[in-house]
Amino acid sequence: MILATLLGMAALVFFNRYLFLEPRLPLRLGRNLRTFLEFAVPGMLTAICGPILFSGEKSLAATLVDPYLLAGLAAVGLMLWTRRVLTTVVLSMGVFYLLRWLL
Repeated sequence: MILATLLGMAALVFFNRYLFLEPRLPLRLGRNLRTFLEFAVPGMLTAICGPILFSGEKSLAATLVDPYLLAGLAAVGLMLWTRRVLTTVVLSMGVFYLLRWLL
């Protein structure tokens, strides 16, 4: 269920960005609105993932062997390296599941 929700949200975000940012579509947005939309998705992902990375059951869960924290750091590194949101989301999800399997 959680994986279906994440994939659904990823598809929704992708198609929203495609609809508004694809240059071949007849819909045109202003420069300021396009700039705002570029920062909306990383901001939303940060707001969703931030509490998950640092909160445990009832205390701070930031340990060096926590797959959530390590995958979050991998996501930050991937975003700085690729500068592509969709690529970062997909690869960091793969890193997270790999770490959960290994740890």
